[in-house]
Amino acid sequence: MAQRSPAEIRDSIENNRQELGISLEKLRSEVTRITDWRGQLQSHQRELAIGAAAVGTLMLLRGRRRRKRRR
Repeated sequence: MAQRSPAEIRDSIENNRQELGISLEKLRSEVTRITDWRGQLQSHQRELAIGAAAVGTLMLLRGRRRRKRRR
């Protein structure tokens, strides 16, 4: 293994530090984007409407089934 000079080691550490800073900033922005629930609601309106309709239908059917059993 070749020996590196102190200057090369410092440069390597600085490069790693800069790359880590860039990676950390990308991670922060990605976490912010993913955890933005308002943005998620806005981008998935169709799926939410379908899910709400399905839940509503199931609740109505369950209510009718209970009424029939009581009679």
